[in-house]
Amino acid sequence: MQGSTWSDGIVGLLTGLGLPEMLALGIAYGIGAFILVNFGMISALLLIWITRKAISRMQDRLGPNRLGPYGLFQTVADAAKLISKEIITPSQSDFLAYNLAPVLSVFGALMLLAVVPFAPGLIGVDLNIGVLFVVALGSIGVMAALMAGWGSNNKYALLAGFRVVAQLLSYEIPMVLSILTVVLLTGTMSFGRIVEAQSLTIGGLNLGIGWFGVMMPAAMLIFFISSLAEAELTPFDLLEAESELIAGFHIEYSGMKFAMFFLAQFVNAWILSALMAILFLGGWQGPGVGLPVIGPILGFGYFFVKAYAVYVLQQWVRGTFPRVRIDQMMYFAWKVLVPAIVGLIVAQAIAQKLPFPDPVIYAIIFVANIAAIWLVATMLQRYIKGESLRTKRSFEPTSLIGTMQEAKEYAMY
Repeated sequence: MQGSTWSDGIVGLLTGLGLPEMLALGIAYGIGAFILVNFGMISALLLIWITRKAISRMQDRLGPNRLGPYGLFQTVADAAKLISKEIITPSQSDFLAYNLAPVLSVFGALMLLAVVPFAPGLIGVDLNIGVLFVVALGSIGVMAALMAGWGSNNKYALLAGFRVVAQLLSYEIPMVLSILTVVLLTGTMSFGRIVEAQSLTIGGLNLGIGWFGVMMPAAMLIFFISSLAEAELTPFDLLEAESELIAGFHIEYSGMKFAMFFLAQFVNAWILSALMAILFLGGWQGPGVGLPVIGPILGFGYFFVKAYAVYVLQQWVRGTFPRVRIDQMMYFAWKVLVPAIVGLIVAQAIAQKLPFPDPVIYAIIFVANIAAIWLVATMLQRYIKGESLRTKRSFEPTSLIGTMQEAKEYAMY
């Protein structure tokens, strides 16, 4: 565990008052946990408002514009409405699984905030195994959704719970492997040190040249696509497909319990955006971060600008692309993303063992990432062409088998 400078002042003050060091440290971390939990809950209200306004603009609507300036209080009113609603429990539900699922979903989301470096020295706990901590806690959301589907005693909720296991675990593999590319390059699983490793400057200014997203665009792209699936956003929102599953695994939840699932979903989406900013966009790195007084404030601002920019990009994709079929989603994960990122990791590992100077190794890694992007694009093109041929065959069966050339072309896919 690395030292976290935000707590040093509190611990020093409390020990100066005569408290034991362990008790002072516990109080300091308790204060930090209280701040992080409230930050997550308040941020969820802002994230919902941003989502509504962003998607409404994309769909040529105004969005919330009645309560408060620019509709800022609309989300607060909706939260108050959900809290005041009656909580209805299905009579045949599994009591433990049904009631524990929303608590686990919120717990897993808020716990991830503990290892997010918001600014230089401003991090809950800078763990040496921060990456492993995030990967482990990320599975709690899968458990919560599956417990909600199983405990609700509803066939649609149960089907959505089964989809949770298929989707989230499938896309967790390319996401973790894309994070592994950064771990291989830096040699650490501490998010604080990963951000510090992206501090390459030109003329004393950090202009983003050393950000890992510049060197490894394919890994960043795969992480972003996987984050859409992990956050259950379109085009990977099959867990809550209204036309198929009505409301997904939380169909039988109402009132505060439904609000807890809603809160966890938006907090998870923001944390994934923050992780992308940390791993590939330099985190709090930026011009002027090294200045003595204003530097940490600038770093705090840089981090939030990057994290919210990625979040808005997520919502842009959500409001633009249609939902894919479940077979297309699984094909994309296992036959496109996983082979591409595995090949990228192998190429990077070999490159880092070559007896070349660092600039040459970085150039090799960059070329490997460009090749991975080409591979993904090629495989998608082949799949789309195969899908069009299958569609043509289903609607016009005689036209496809009319010539041997078309039959051979169809057999390729």
